Amino acid sequence: MSSVLDRPRAATSPSPVARGGEVLTNEALELVAELHDRFDGTRRRLLSERLDHQARYDAGDWPDFRADTQAIRDGDWRVGAIPADLLDRRVEITGPTNAKMVINALNSGAKVFMADFEDATAPTWAELVQGQLNLKDRWAGTLAFADPVSGKHYALADTPAVLIVRPRGLHLPERHLTVAGEMVAGAFVDAALYLANCAQAAIDAGSGPYFYLPKLESMEEAALWSEVLAHCEERLGLAPGTVKVTVLIETLPAAFQMDEILYALKENIVGLNCGRWDYIFSAIKRIGRSPNWLTPDRAAMTMDKAFLAAYSRRLVGTCHRRGAFAMGGMSAFIPVKGDEAANAAAFAKVRADKDREVAQGHDGTWVAHPALVPVAMEAFAGLKDSNQLSFVSGELPDRHMMLAVHTGPRTEAGARENIRVAIQYIAAWLGGRGAVPLYNLMEDAATAEICRAQLWQWLKFEAWLDDGFHYSRDLFEHWHQEEVLALGDLPYLMEAAKLLYRLVTADEFEEFLTLPAYRLLG
Repeated sequence: MSSVLDRPRAATSPSPVARGGEVLTNEALELVAELHDRFDGTRRRLLSERLDHQARYDAGDWPDFRADTQAIRDGDWRVGAIPADLLDRRVEITGPTNAKMVINALNSGAKVFMADFEDATAPTWAELVQGQLNLKDRWAGTLAFADPVSGKHYALADTPAVLIVRPRGLHLPERHLTVAGEMVAGAFVDAALYLANCAQAAIDAGSGPYFYLPKLESMEEAALWSEVLAHCEERLGLAPGTVKVTVLIETLPAAFQMDEILYALKENIVGLNCGRWDYIFSAIKRIGRSPNWLTPDRAAMTMDKAFLAAYSRRLVGTCHRRGAFAMGGMSAFIPVKGDEAANAAAFAKVRADKDREVAQGHDGTWVAHPALVPVAMEAFAGLKDSNQLSFVSGELPDRHMMLAVHTGPRTEAGARENIRVAIQYIAAWLGGRGAVPLYNLMEDAATAEICRAQLWQWLKFEAWLDDGFHYSRDLFEHWHQEEVLALGDLPYLMEAAKLLYRLVTADEFEEFLTLPAYRLLG
């Protein structure tokens, strides 16, 4: 190799993670270094191209279907074979990679568990390494957890859910591992460590190494992942196409390249997913800098209307034409303790959302809490088969429908909720928690991104609110101060409040809040 992989730096990792050497093996670290050497230049170029595209969007040249890939969209091709244990994905549960969560999710009755190193994880070094250890233990059959408070013991059931891993997006760095002094991409670290330590064990257990790939924006980014996976397969002695992936369509540019993304990964890909929350954030980020695309309150942007309904329908039609799964989106509701009426109302909303996905032709859906698995499963129980790959859509939504903004009120309550939720989530993230229960919802980084993006957008255009307020900087500062005071002595409160304030009042929109937040993370 042309470079040497450095061990975690003492300055940022003052003490080794217990048992860390079991996953930070020479083979795994060499694979990380190889991915960096071979592919980091391409990764950086593609991230730069995102900013070039943004400049065109700002000039009014909004996303559209690519003329240079028309042949791909018109072609008669299909993705590769889908493994037997991925043919039934009616309900998937997601969450972070701590041992208790992994065990509960795998035992939840869901068909699939997505172990999340991305939006549901605050990427402290200890959390990342321990997460990899937990997944290694899962395949070794040794994963267990004893709650130090309750004394309850947790262990895997006989028929756990299928395991899929979500590595970090291409934009996120990992400062604890460097190659020749350069930080390695978090995506390369997460993927390489999991494949080096778990791929063969997963295969031996009758499953396989499966990933969810987040936040792609183009066919070229999908092609990069295709090359990364091919290299890992060759390096680890796996047959081509062994690693199977599902891509989250959670950025607006990617929604106009769904065929192309499937094509670029067709030897490895098995489906696409409606990553609805990040998709809202991406739409605001990419075209919400125009006054013609001013969003209403976050709660008014539902999956049955405007650009969200159009993208969901287009994903189903595109996937099924190519023999790929069309996965529905996340229901973030969690049980409402001590309020049966509120709990019943929340469950009814989940059921209505899942019934809509079934009617649209989705093959499965996501939930955030084990208690919601039966609700979602009941909605999908009536499928003729374990999936809806044979579901044929009508005419697919066009560009106009894909860019239609939601209508609805903009209110003081909506603005204050965005401030309150964003600060609380960022504070929890800085404290090492990436999945946070807030107001009867399980929130991850995508929610905080929507909140701060809306606040920035409304402030940029000094939007009028339906309450009669003119949303000025003075008004934002006043509400921001009041909400901070109301949150009391929340850990990391001031750091989170200052970061949100800086992001909302900045002239230029920060691509991801996790980038400046990562610099503050312990």
